Amino acid sequence: MAITKVLGSKPADCFQFRDPNSWTCMTELVSDVVVEVGDFSFHLHKFPLMSRSGTLQKLISEAATDDGEPCSVELHGIPGGAAAFELAARFCYDVSAELNAGNVVSLRCAAEHLGMTEDHGGGGEGNLVEQTEAFLRDVLGSWDDAVRALRSCDGAGVLPLAEELLVVPRCIDALASKACADPTLFGWPMVEYYTAKGLEETVIWNGITTAGKPRTPGADWWYKQASSLKLPVYKRLITAMRSKGMSPENIAGSLTHYAKRHLSGLSRHSGGGGGVSGTVLSDVEQRVLLEEIVAMLPVERGVATTRFLLGLLRTAMILHAGAACRDALEKRAGNQLEEAALEDLLIPNTGYSVETLYDVDCVQRMLEQFVAANTSAFATSPEITDEGQMVDAPSTGELMPISTVAKLVDGYLAEVATDTNLKLSKFQGIAEFVPDYARAIDDGIYRAIDIYLKAHPWLTASEREQLCRLMNCQKLSLEACTHAAQNERLPLRVVVQVLFFEQLRLRTTVAGWFYVSDNVDQGTPSAGHYTPEKSGGVDFGAGPEEEEGDDEARGNERSSSAMSVDDIRQRVVELEEECSSMKEEIHRLGKPKGALSRLFRKLGLGGRPAARQQQPPPPPQLTSSGDEKRKSMSLER
Repeated sequence: MAITKVLGSKPADCFQFRDPNSWTCMTELVSDVVVEVGDFSFHLHKFPLMSRSGTLQKLISEAATDDGEPCSVELHGIPGGAAAFELAARFCYDVSAELNAGNVVSLRCAAEHLGMTEDHGGGGEGNLVEQTEAFLRDVLGSWDDAVRALRSCDGAGVLPLAEELLVVPRCIDALASKACADPTLFGWPMVEYYTAKGLEETVIWNGITTAGKPRTPGADWWYKQASSLKLPVYKRLITAMRSKGMSPENIAGSLTHYAKRHLSGLSRHSGGGGGVSGTVLSDVEQRVLLEEIVAMLPVERGVATTRFLLGLLRTAMILHAGAACRDALEKRAGNQLEEAALEDLLIPNTGYSVETLYDVDCVQRMLEQFVAANTSAFATSPEITDEGQMVDAPSTGELMPISTVAKLVDGYLAEVATDTNLKLSKFQGIAEFVPDYARAIDDGIYRAIDIYLKAHPWLTASEREQLCRLMNCQKLSLEACTHAAQNERLPLRVVVQVLFFEQLRLRTTVAGWFYVSDNVDQGTPSAGHYTPEKSGGVDFGAGPEEEEGDDEARGNERSSSAMSVDDIRQRVVELEEECSSMKEEIHRLGKPKGALSRLFRKLGLGGRPAARQQQPPPPPQLTSSGDEKRKSMSLER
């Protein structure tokens, strides 16, 4: 609740406003002095003014005439202007006037300017300086009132004298102390504010009104009101909070709120309400504000979100901020690039010599900073063994950011690849920042390469092959391999590599199926094959007696094994058909010669199609359950 105080005891209507821009004190005596304050005229009396103000006493004495006519006095540069002088004049006449947080600073400065000290008004209620100073101390005890008082320091001619009287430093110190204190302790006014706000929210149920529970303010309770201050005062407030131990996270949070409120360019990209300050700042003012905010950001990593930093960077380029400001934002965003979103990296190119739609040079510099900030993960390039395991690979914690950035880079390249002005060297330069081991599969980089090839059909064969070296054909998914095998934009050598590694993958899969088939025929469970336990089953180690239900159980097991083998045979036939279709596709691209012919023969695609042969079953063996045939299959290569 706002603090107020009423000065004077006479009715307030003693002072009346009359046109044009004139005030008159309604008493039985005729006015004998006219005080000019700016565009306003005050028709008053000499004695009340001279008894309370040393400055007016001197000015009236100098302007007095012997003919008894009213004299005129001009007041120049009075803090607070006509509004503050009206309150001071009311005080001289003991006419009631209300003091609040919005006018106490200007009245305190006006009283000092008019010399309304104890030398003229005496002590206690006759001293306006003492009255306003006592009320100002009460105002500083409340957060809301202290903010209002600090904002009023920017009034007409108030700030210089408010600085001299230490009003501004005292307001800043009071606000910083309250913001750094624990809001749940000592029952200070912010808790009362939130408690009252919570009690206002009532819930009506069954005709009974119950008050809501008091709410506890969060760490960001002071952001909104602090953002209403002008930049010079706000900057001093942040400095005072930092000196009192405010956490970097809270400092960065307040700066983020302040920037979103006053920088209109952040409203769309940072999810804030930019430009809601009530006044529209010019481009020059916004550029100065942005550079100051960047300079005030805490140096700790992660206190400001990457989205906010990239939004500032985008706005800095639009406003043509200084190079130091842009470099600082690029380094900070590059240090935590793994937290960025793709849409935030699509920064329009606003340079004077525009070549590409998006600023790829900026993204490349941020990638360089990311690599420099993660030197331990990029220091050694791990080798991949035949078993597919990486030697000297970074730890999981180090690999996680790199893998995230790898997906981000692949998506970014796919977006900018459609730009016909994007040079091949720029595309390669960005893609090469990501090591091969950072990608689990290369479908993303393949998609970006394919989009680039489609948008740049004039590339030579050597340039296409050079571009395709950015991806690893062994790490393409089945869908990507199918697309690549039919992609006419890819060089023939890349298509052959895709088919070669896909053939190896198929052979490995078939070999695994035959291994399972052999184990099933021999009655030995393979890896991953679960054999349920049966009561009364045969234990070849202990040799217990057989029971009547064993023959039927083993008969069902043999039927299940036979069905499994039939399924495998069907799958082999399907694989042979796929291999034949791939062979026909290769021959449509061109008949291979020389070294390619030997490669196709090694793949089994150059000669006759592979034929299936079924070996004769081994002689039947007599068991207690009857005859059992063993079946096996092999694929001639």
